[in-house]
Amino acid sequence: MTDRIPPEVSLRPVTRADLPFLFDLQNDPIANELSAVLPREKQAFNEHMGKVLADPTVTLRAIFASDELVGSISCFKMDGLGSVGYAVARPHWSRGIATRALALLLQEVPTRPLHARAAIHNIGSIKVLERCGFQIISRQISPPHPRFLQCEEALLTLE
Repeated sequence: MTDRIPPEVSLRPVTRADLPFLFDLQNDPIANELSAVLPREKQAFNEHMGKVLADPTVTLRAIFASDELVGSISCFKMDGLGSVGYAVARPHWSRGIATRALALLLQEVPTRPLHARAAIHNIGSIKVLERCGFQIISRQISPPHPRFLQCEEALLTLE
């Protein structure tokens, strides 16, 4: 079956033309439940992305699998720490795309340590991070936030 063959994965800077796809991606209810994230309304999303695209300290990349836009990945400051985050469209889950995209981002971004958070029930995301060298350093109950649901999450670090 050809869909079992891992696709070629590449990254490029996100452009404004990618934003409609990325807006739809952040509205996936199953992905949001796994990530314990609340989607942004369109205006809030566009304002946030405008700031991100203008911020030279953020590395934001579009993820392509076999020349198809399938997600995004970024390195940014969160609570003063260099952090990573990513999202891949659900039809492309379990194909190694997130792992390969994170490996590519880590080659591009020399910052260490890097940090990540993942809801404990998001086993797939934790596996992606661990495959790329991140290690769970603690667990915590994260309180509710305007963008995040209360959940138990793993805090991971890449030294």
